[in-house]
Amino acid sequence: MAHALPLLKELEGPAEEPEPPSSGSDPDHLDLRDGDFWRRVPAYTHVSRAEFLDHQWQARNSITRPEKLLTVLRDMAEPEFVADVAQAIQHAPMAIRLSPYILSLIDWNDPYADPLRRQFLPLASSMLPDHPCVGLDSLGERHDAAVPGLVHRYPDKVLFLALDTCPVYCRFCTRSYAIGPDSGGVEKVSLKVSETRWEAAFQYIKAHPAIEDVVISGGDTYQLKPDQIRTIGHRLLDIPHVRRMRFATKGLAVMPMKVLTDHDWFSALTEVHAAGRKKRKDVVVHTHVNHPNEITAITQDALGRLFEAGITVRNQAVLQRGVNDDPRTMHKLIKRLSYVNVQPYYVYVHDLVRGVEDLRTSVHAAELLEKQIRGSTAGFNTPTFVVDAPGGGGKRDVHSYEYYDRVTGVSVYTAPIVKPGQFFCYVDPLESLPQSGIDRWSDPSEHRAILREAMARAGADDAALPADLREDGESSSVFVRDTRSLRVASH
Repeated sequence: MAHALPLLKELEGPAEEPEPPSSGSDPDHLDLRDGDFWRRVPAYTHVSRAEFLDHQWQARNSITRPEKLLTVLRDMAEPEFVADVAQAIQHAPMAIRLSPYILSLIDWNDPYADPLRRQFLPLASSMLPDHPCVGLDSLGERHDAAVPGLVHRYPDKVLFLALDTCPVYCRFCTRSYAIGPDSGGVEKVSLKVSETRWEAAFQYIKAHPAIEDVVISGGDTYQLKPDQIRTIGHRLLDIPHVRRMRFATKGLAVMPMKVLTDHDWFSALTEVHAAGRKKRKDVVVHTHVNHPNEITAITQDALGRLFEAGITVRNQAVLQRGVNDDPRTMHKLIKRLSYVNVQPYYVYVHDLVRGVEDLRTSVHAAELLEKQIRGSTAGFNTPTFVVDAPGGGGKRDVHSYEYYDRVTGVSVYTAPIVKPGQFFCYVDPLESLPQSGIDRWSDPSEHRAILREAMARAGADDAALPADLREDGESSSVFVRDTRSLRVASH
């Protein structure tokens, strides 16, 4: 555990407050990168602005292999760095896919520390062992799927996973069980575009009048064809009880030029939005920007086009170590999002995803960060920091745990509306724990006791514990890496 987390070293003593963000006198959030910044990448030296802004050029030239990365970077990256990436990819559950836009925004003078590189390119030298509780589907989405690819967890909302591809692949993807090609020994669940699968989803929604809100995701709705946008949009708008629809995309952060140059896709989205307005139904876009460096003048132009069309855009960020886990960076991200007409909506504490322990922070770090951010800008532009409770408890305010043991790093949440009577455990990365906590987790025979203790202090008596956590339970299956691994519920 050589890399200590600076905010968390004092876990057994008083918390040290991080340095607060700027009071607002320094308007650096207004300084968006502009000009032909991509030309500093040797492979893009002669790429014109029109070509770089062409979404098809971006898709065709996206990096999908370590060898191609070396070719594109040429003398910009040391061979040792690319070898480091290549070695990590062999074991990562997510395949590599990187757009020229993102590639050109990475600081290749110091790629090891760059916050964008950290999100998209793994390094073998930085990888840490997974926590014993980490799993492929830690949120239990497959368990809560009413039909394949339709997650019904909240009473009035469903998550429609329409497809399984994205314009880039984030190494921290919470759906590494399904998104992208097989990689790192992971055989993916199929969520490919399918009329039969989609029809089953539409029929389920139609048959359940309580459903008013549909999140269309995947994968990424950027990858849907215009006619597919129209099909999904109009089929849902035609269901009387559906009142709200959200098209989810990482695309605005990693390939914003699509909104500027894919006119058919943009027309399909605006058509669905206009049809929704006529029916007095809400059609919005949710995007995913994690660092202010992802927002450039190109992003501003793309978001401006959406704004002029009357389309609301909200952001859902993921809290990541070395990316946005300090107050100044988070404050700048929030201010820059607001400046380009995006509403900061959520900041998620990092899900329990395989292969990315180097990116996770603790619940305590999120609490401190939220306290520093609160009051730095308007309340409606201040995101809510949440834990998406492992095992299907849904989104809970980070500070709303029933119990939190900062030595073992176990926080216990309940979800009275979503799943009454059940308890859900989030676990901090081992690196954030004091040595006594690390020692306990290093002993497999202690795992069940650690969770039992936290559950008991959260108010669960022995009868409420699942069988494999009870005193008379058999050998624990809690740490098998599947959807059961973090689902701690009463029966």
